[in-house]
Amino acid sequence: MDSEDRSQFDRTQLENSVPITVANGDGIGPEIMKATLRIIKAAGARLKIEEIQVGEEVYKRGISSGIEPSAWESLRRTRVFLKAPITTPEGGGYKSLNVTVRKTLGLYANVRPCQSYDPFIKTKHPGMDVVIVRENEEDLYGGIEHRQTEDVFQCLKLITRPGTERLIRYGFEYARRYRRHKVTCFTKDNIMKMTDGLFHKVFDEVAKEYPDIQSEHWIVDIGAAKLADRPEDFDVIVLPNLYGDILSDVAAQIAGSVGIAGSSNIGDSVAMFEAIHGSAPRRAGQNMANPSGLLLAAVQMLVHIGQGDVASRVHNAWLKTIEDGIHTYDIYNKDISMEKVGTSEFADAVIERIGMKPTVLKAVDYPSKLEPIKITLKIKNKAKKELVGIDVFIDWEGDPNELGRRLEKISGDDLKLVMITNRGTKVYPDGIPETFCVDHWRCRFQSRVNGNRVQYEDLISLQSRLVDSGLPAVKTEGLYTFDGKPGYSLGQGQ
Repeated sequence: MDSEDRSQFDRTQLENSVPITVANGDGIGPEIMKATLRIIKAAGARLKIEEIQVGEEVYKRGISSGIEPSAWESLRRTRVFLKAPITTPEGGGYKSLNVTVRKTLGLYANVRPCQSYDPFIKTKHPGMDVVIVRENEEDLYGGIEHRQTEDVFQCLKLITRPGTERLIRYGFEYARRYRRHKVTCFTKDNIMKMTDGLFHKVFDEVAKEYPDIQSEHWIVDIGAAKLADRPEDFDVIVLPNLYGDILSDVAAQIAGSVGIAGSSNIGDSVAMFEAIHGSAPRRAGQNMANPSGLLLAAVQMLVHIGQGDVASRVHNAWLKTIEDGIHTYDIYNKDISMEKVGTSEFADAVIERIGMKPTVLKAVDYPSKLEPIKITLKIKNKAKKELVGIDVFIDWEGDPNELGRRLEKISGDDLKLVMITNRGTKVYPDGIPETFCVDHWRCRFQSRVNGNRVQYEDLISLQSRLVDSGLPAVKTEGLYTFDGKPGYSLGQGQ
């Protein structure tokens, strides 16, 4: 190719390049990002890279979110983010950058393939091939926390119908697109009947629209036990944020190693791709880290941006490298591996195998162009909402019966004290002395006439009387019915 042809080729490549934003991260991040970019560029990735700085150095400049405004501008411009692991400084006041990016950009689905590579990477589960689809924005990861008394700290668990529906629809659409046969839901709705109960209910509703795909539900504790023991029984698993965070790491580890797992974070218009492991600062600068997790995340990115041909070349070359026993220290096994290599040498080995396919492991073949999955939510009729009472949380040290007697005196003509709970367990009326109590009491007031609506003025008056009696509320929660059904839980023992 002469210089003129080369120049034309370079211009064509530039015109066909897809802009992406890259963050090199902290700890081992810069090393594994360099290795990843070397590999995907060698395979022909057509990219226009914008680099941003996020993480530790940004935190240290006094930006508690770990990301600057200029970085947001790049992310909103490119809409594709390849991010190496970052370090969050120790101590209070720093928010998780991952959570911030996911929530700010609406990256509602975290997709983590967890596959075993037997016999080349040691595993107890040779047939494992599970995809975890985790809700990414809600649950306890809203990070809404308060200290309410000397003894009690609170974190709010928020589960929404729209957030749940789009995550579960994405799980079924993913299963259909990649010819998976079953979607399983994990919740703890035997205890959290309203929040996890909603997740389970929406799962059942959506599953009916996909009769070609099997569906099942497990309580998360026994489901997790089954996943650890017989992962081959699962295919795609959808679950709320916290359970998904924990179990996707468990699944990756039992498949072979957390160090080789990548993930995608999918939104309606933006996507982020990252390894699931941390920044491992103790290994930084030693040319030891395994770049596989970030590389497989980059494979997902290439599929997402319509470069499935490149994704196939990269993934197959990686599989061939693993098959040939060229392993970094974390997956090296003297009985299986042929050579222990560093980060850079592993990248060299993958590049040498571009164009090759594995002979034992299953080769991949991604479509050259794949449209992103688009989710449309169903419109639900709004329920009739009526105020029927209030839960008042009080900071009090003493006997529950004494507290009950004081509150009975100030209940008012329209409201009555229904119960008092401590950490969710009913202690008044008719509590028992064996119940352990702390200084945080939920005091439930409702209409004296069953089914009657309560006026906001009554609640304001009650709170004023509480202040006058030396029992001010540290928090209140309105009690509502929706189409006549209670939108609140009973106390344990009520």
